[in-house]
Amino acid sequence: MPFPLSVEQKQTAFWVTVWAAFLFLLITLGPVLTPFLAAAIFAYALNPGVDRLDRLRWRRIAMPRALSVVIVVVLFFAAITAMVLIVLPVLQKEIPLLQAQIPAFLAKANDLLGPKLQELGVKVRLDSAGIKQLASEQMAASGDAIWSAVINSARVGGTAVLGWIATLVLIPVVLFYLLLDWHQMLARIAAAVPRRFIAATMAMAREVDTLLAQYLRGQLLVMVVLAVYYSAALAIAGFDVALPVGIITGLLVFIPYLGFGLGLVLALISAVLQFTDWSGVIAVAVIYGAGQVLEGFFLTPRLVGERIGLNPLAVIFALLAFGQLFGFVGVLLALPASAVLMVAFKHLRRHYLCSSFYNA
Repeated sequence: MPFPLSVEQKQTAFWVTVWAAFLFLLITLGPVLTPFLAAAIFAYALNPGVDRLDRLRWRRIAMPRALSVVIVVVLFFAAITAMVLIVLPVLQKEIPLLQAQIPAFLAKANDLLGPKLQELGVKVRLDSAGIKQLASEQMAASGDAIWSAVINSARVGGTAVLGWIATLVLIPVVLFYLLLDWHQMLARIAAAVPRRFIAATMAMAREVDTLLAQYLRGQLLVMVVLAVYYSAALAIAGFDVALPVGIITGLLVFIPYLGFGLGLVLALISAVLQFTDWSGVIAVAVIYGAGQVLEGFFLTPRLVGERIGLNPLAVIFALLAFGQLFGFVGVLLALPASAVLMVAFKHLRRHYLCSSFYNA
């Protein structure tokens, strides 16, 4: 015969069910929540700046929080715009030159690799003239053809395009309101926590906040060091675009693989355009290979991993695991999410060691 549940147990079961249903709803609405999640991440990072402006005094008058939020948001998106303006001139300069140089480069590669392949027993004869013609036809596509392809893609994936536009428009709006009501929102969340758990919950929240703040500082150090390294290394190798390409590669490293991949492509394009032999390509391979070793085995594990209390092996595992589970967003959020899980696991372990199950 089952034991009757007490009133407290019934209430606990009811609210656990409600929260489980709410979590299921959030997971189901995942694509819709993308701008809100992105804005929440930005708000967490930018809120200290807003608070600092709030504490400023100008002629003994406190700055309104709304004005502080506007200033911080404008500066944030101005920095993003500056990054785009750094990238675009480099692309505008190199792409037209690349269109003229790629046929000759492919012909040179064909002349170099053809005899080597024959020596290895690979019976493949590449036609230099054919490569030139094919490359010229592909690179000589007119602007009208490109624009037609863009229009056709927009017609096919119009919903996706509108979704991206809506996301980009929503993020600044949501970010403004989150920053405006940040402290009130946190207070309402804290007020919703059951009173018997409030002390433990607030202690865990403060610990997570400390770890994430350390993570952000560590990631910023990695970005600065890599920007200086790539800029200096490319300048020593004689690249004309060393400064913008180095800055792009370093500052975009907070998005795993994107900053490195974009910088590598721009550096390879510059090497093809600027150098007449393979020395530029070899220099790029050495510089970016050494940069990956520096970032993956020294900077990220030491400056980021240790700041959030993770072993370097745990850092690598977190990147792979979250990337497998959640894709690109998982890779981006792997280390901060690992910090949150680490705090929860530490408290769970402490509770387990104090339990009668362990000590019996």
